[in-house]
Amino acid sequence: MEAYTRDEVSTWESQEDVVELALAANAAGAWSVALPDYDVTWSAELPGVIGAEAGDPRAVRERLLELIAPLTVAAKNCPVWHNFDLEQCHTTPGGETRWTRFLARAQGNAVTGTVDRLVGIATDVTERHGNAQALADLADRYRLLVEFSPDGICVHQDGDLVYVNPAAARFVAAGEPGQLLGRPIIDFVCPSSVPELLRRVSSLRGPGEATEPTEVRLARLDGGSMLIESVSVRTTWKGKPAYQVIMRDITAQKAVETALRYQAALVRHVSDAIIATTPDGMVTSWNPAAERVYGHSEDIALGKPVGELVGATLDPGAVVGQGGVVEAEHRRADGSVLTVRVSASPMESGYVLVCADETARRAAERRYRTVVTALDEGVVVIDGCGFVSSANPAAGRILGLPVEAMIGCSPTLFPLADESGARIPPSEYPSALTRTTGMAMNGRVVRARRPDGRWLWLSMSCRPLDGNGSPPHQVVTSFTDITERKAIGERLEHDATHDPLTNLANRTLVLQRLAEALRQPHGRSRACVLFIDLDKFKVINDSLGHGIGDKVLRIAGRRLKNCVRRNDLVGRLGGDEFAVVTFGIEHSRQIQALIDHIRKALTEPINVEGRRLRIDASIGVVTAQENDERSAEDLLRDADVAMYQAKTRGRGRHEFFDVELRERVQRQLRLEQDLRESVRGGQLWVAYQPVVDLRTYQRVAVEGLLRWQHPTHGPISPAEFIPLAEESDLITLIGGHMMRTATREMAKWQLRCGTRTRLTVNLSARQLEDDSVVAAVNDALRSTGFPPGELCLEITESALMRDPEAAADVLTSLRDLGVRLAIDDFGTGYSSLAQLWKLPLDTLKIDRSFVAGLDGGDKTDAEAIIKGIVTMAHSMGLTVIAEGTENERQVAILRDLGCDQAQGFHFGRPAPADEVFGS
Repeated sequence: MEAYTRDEVSTWESQEDVVELALAANAAGAWSVALPDYDVTWSAELPGVIGAEAGDPRAVRERLLELIAPLTVAAKNCPVWHNFDLEQCHTTPGGETRWTRFLARAQGNAVTGTVDRLVGIATDVTERHGNAQALADLADRYRLLVEFSPDGICVHQDGDLVYVNPAAARFVAAGEPGQLLGRPIIDFVCPSSVPELLRRVSSLRGPGEATEPTEVRLARLDGGSMLIESVSVRTTWKGKPAYQVIMRDITAQKAVETALRYQAALVRHVSDAIIATTPDGMVTSWNPAAERVYGHSEDIALGKPVGELVGATLDPGAVVGQGGVVEAEHRRADGSVLTVRVSASPMESGYVLVCADETARRAAERRYRTVVTALDEGVVVIDGCGFVSSANPAAGRILGLPVEAMIGCSPTLFPLADESGARIPPSEYPSALTRTTGMAMNGRVVRARRPDGRWLWLSMSCRPLDGNGSPPHQVVTSFTDITERKAIGERLEHDATHDPLTNLANRTLVLQRLAEALRQPHGRSRACVLFIDLDKFKVINDSLGHGIGDKVLRIAGRRLKNCVRRNDLVGRLGGDEFAVVTFGIEHSRQIQALIDHIRKALTEPINVEGRRLRIDASIGVVTAQENDERSAEDLLRDADVAMYQAKTRGRGRHEFFDVELRERVQRQLRLEQDLRESVRGGQLWVAYQPVVDLRTYQRVAVEGLLRWQHPTHGPISPAEFIPLAEESDLITLIGGHMMRTATREMAKWQLRCGTRTRLTVNLSARQLEDDSVVAAVNDALRSTGFPPGELCLEITESALMRDPEAAADVLTSLRDLGVRLAIDDFGTGYSSLAQLWKLPLDTLKIDRSFVAGLDGGDKTDAEAIIKGIVTMAHSMGLTVIAEGTENERQVAILRDLGCDQAQGFHFGRPAPADEVFGS
């Protein structure tokens, strides 16, 4: 629809509406919008007001509709004849920023309530907005006037001065207010006035009660005196009754009154309207400021009723009767509304009125209150005495107290604590510090307790209302409820430092707490770390499932938690590994008692889903000694090393860490790495020890024994590197290498010498559990051509008994290859005869400990045991070999007991193949 203009308002539907709106605006442009088709009309003045090109109707229409869009939207849901008032900030096509005020009224069918048109006036209010900063500066100046009041003000409590303003200090000729604090107030009152002073003060019973103004002779420090008018008011100071005294120099006051009465020329320089009237309200004096405020010249104003000039009823006598100051709504000559503070004083010839135009300030205050009220952030203003003077609704909502109940209260109504939980003294509250120092505080996090007892977290900022004033300052305090955010942060921090399964500290927190303890003075002599590994847990986890395993871990964690003191720390490092960090233990017997307590708690039966389970623990212990330079990571590592040593010694044990242990473990770690390269580097070789038939003394077999010639450390004992290989995945690697090397060498010497000597090779428990062992043995036999019937594989008794049924299956598969099988170290384990009958064995080897017993004091028992073993083995069709034969006497006894074969140093030490077969 095309926009168009009408020069006469009479073409609009309601001329009266436009006229009525026009009374509220000046220099205005009229407009009308039909709803809902947005047919727009406007007066010739409108384009200039809204900054649009008058010659371009489309641009004027679009500009107007854009600016009054909030009104057209609101009109759809408002009653007929509803009035609107909207101010918009916008930029003209020429780049000029303007403020335009739109006054509008909704028109339509009053019966149906349907709004079909908006009629309005647009006014340029840019100049008024430009004065906002000037008005703010003016407000600051008013505050400064209050701060530096010429009236002396002091507060006395129990007869002593506790507060003195600069004016009061000047009254008594003091250098500065602090010089007077603590002195009796009667020091500054002439002795003749003291009784009257005490009488007047004692008459004040309740807070806020005040005495009548009284003339008092004030004694000065320089020996002089001055006459003042004094008013005492009952108040409180720091929670206790006190009296505030307002002192006014009567001499100066009378001089001012005289000057105001007889020297009217002085009022021409003030910014407030000063009007003198007769007793019946006829204007006798009208200063320039009155001309500016009300728009009437002095010539017109003189002799007219003051109410007619100010556009409202104004009775000076009534104002005086109401206390001398009232706030009223006046109107300018152009009809615009003014908010005025009217002060009235009687004169001999009538009254003098001081009318201060506060229209802009009141509008600013309304906008400020609207903004502050709408904030989600709590805002509280605290006066110079430390009491709440105002608060917004958000403050009451957050702090859990009605705003009205907060006014006049001290901030100490809400106890505060810092982030550590320590209570903050009232003198150190953020608002108190800002009030006394004037220093702003931003974003301080505190805990506040509401009257209902609930604690909440606040992010608090404080600023003085007047940064240039002197303390005590009025303070504006703003705060945001961050309780939920804090809870989320604490939960995230907890999750980052705690194990999700057991809720114990994780490795990160254990190291952090341990590091903090080490940084404390003498902390290194008090910190002790226990590294705990659960024995038999892997069996539970693998056989019963991870669900039961997790429950066992949680129960173990709770038991550990119950074993230590409150300040000690229990953490789960991962898997079935836990750590206990304890502080303040000075003696080893205390550590031993703690270890015993922990092991006793852990070994108690665990009932999970109808199962009765038992676990034990291997524990490594390390303490931080005086002048110990190890870090938290070092201590935890050393405790782990000690635990590993305890586990290798048989589980269910504990081990204290020392430097030798660390070196030993580090050597084991280095050897383990080197062992991985030993096969490729050709460092492993096979030594052979003969096995002799005790009837013929002929060599019938040799046992292949693996040896390691380290390029740096020289020969490494099998007792050292075989356990390393057993505990890692290396035993399969070096075991396969051993099998191939021994069968290849034996095949070569059999071909060279024509001898048919059997070869025995050890299989470890790990090899026996490996599904590939049968294929590895078969591959070695086929690749070397060594006869299967001349290879005997030795398996220890303990390895066979770990899982007899699985072992039987593997042994049967090996036996199907044609190899012979032997049980090694017999007598050291707990084998069942019923299980032995089921195994496809050929040979039984008596452990060397029984053979060594033949030389001891209990040789009779040793002979009996060996005799029993031989008899049992022969009944099963097994050949018996005695290990560790050292002398001829042992050989003779073994022959007499029926033992078939023997091996040991008496018949030959393990040696290279060249020495064994080349001799």
